[in-house]
Amino acid sequence: MNADRNKINVTEEVIISKIYHVRGKRVMLSHDLAELYQVETRRLNEQVKRNPGKFPERYMFQLTQNEYHALRSHFATLKRGEHSKYLPYAFTEHGILMLSSVLKSERADKVNMLIIDTFVKLNEMLLTHKDILLKLEEMEQKISGHDEKIMLIFEYLKQFEEAKRQQSSQENRKRIGFKNPGKE
Repeated sequence: MNADRNKINVTEEVIISKIYHVRGKRVMLSHDLAELYQVETRRLNEQVKRNPGKFPERYMFQLTQNEYHALRSHFATLKRGEHSKYLPYAFTEHGILMLSSVLKSERADKVNMLIIDTFVKLNEMLLTHKDILLKLEEMEQKISGHDEKIMLIFEYLKQFEEAKRQQSSQENRKRIGFKNPGKE
């Protein structure tokens, strides 16, 4: 049975689905990490509290009520009792590294390696696509005023069309006054 617990069958997609953006940082929540490590969230939190020096604010922080509610809105319908009454902790990449040192299990080490590899791949993807994002920003800045200019062109076209219509109606109107019989 212990061999089944240490068998790692966690995919990158599962890990990525558990990474959130909170306070401008990519984090994973304590209950998601506990699930991946196959430990109780309570045990994970106990180990963190026993080692406060390893988890400064830049490695781990507790979510506020508003942050937690904002994240919960991303989840599917929650069943009663599915989530703890305590606000979860959010661990940054460095905090996750520290978790393996306090949990001290083979599974924690292996899962941590998978998580860190996933974070590294995400960083590489961001760097790879950074040039594309910069190009898109440049293009967006170039065309940002185009909508107003296009609307101005349409307004001029409408004015031109109205002037042409008025001129045409002026030329085609029935003449009044003296008519020269030889010219009709």
